[in-house]
Amino acid sequence: MSKEMTKHERNMDRIARMRLLDDGFMKKVFEDKDCTQLLLQVIMGKTDLTVESVQTEYTVKNLQGRGARLDVYASDSKGVLYNVEVQREDKGAVPKRARYNSSLLDANVTEPGDEYEKLPESYVIFITEKDVLCHNEQIYCFERICREHDLRLNDGSHIIYVNAAKQNATPIGQLMWDFSCTKAEDMHYGVLAERVRYFKEDKEGISKMCKIWEEVLEEGKIETAKRMIAKGKMSLEDIAEYSDLPIKKIQELAKECQQVLAN
Repeated sequence: MSKEMTKHERNMDRIARMRLLDDGFMKKVFEDKDCTQLLLQVIMGKTDLTVESVQTEYTVKNLQGRGARLDVYASDSKGVLYNVEVQREDKGAVPKRARYNSSLLDANVTEPGDEYEKLPESYVIFITEKDVLCHNEQIYCFERICREHDLRLNDGSHIIYVNAAKQNATPIGQLMWDFSCTKAEDMHYGVLAERVRYFKEDKEGISKMCKIWEEVLEEGKIETAKRMIAKGKMSLEDIAEYSDLPIKKIQELAKECQQVLAN
């Protein structure tokens, strides 16, 4: 068996085990507007919700230049904005991260002179593999309220947590089942199953996923090398060997690190 074939088989095994709960796979599936529309229709409980645009890995920045890469950024026909994030680790779904993402949505859709009333309604939606809020609910919906009078502020800002661990016969429960599936044939929603089948069974889709997986592995190697360079405990040659990157690439990364420190 050739080395290249072994590499291909490893990629195929990884693709076969991918779920919608896996960040990279999720973003490729929900590049499709119909898939994102179904996702939002089910979570929002609005069968007439129409998605006008969707972008994955959408980067937004604050005034200081700090950015966040949103998994899915979408808008509907009424101008409502949605940020959907999949979080498998509890630390990635902390409430202040949801608050931060919500603030970035607001900061990046307004122009100087805009009336505050024109600020669009927005939803930050975290789909978590476990029940990170620990109250055994399927969905948690948060808005700003006055504690003294149970009065809603109605500022148009919403944060939703969806618990993927709770799977049942409800529309959201079936959706979360689909997020946990590795096989398209086991999924409830046809539009999602079709898209999953494309990336797992179609030659063209598999080729795209293999390329994406190679890019993910390369990014991981680069990030590891950067951390090792920053620590300064190993030679560049040793870092190249450990990270499985060419020495020329390691030298380029070391130069970048020096420039960052100089600034």
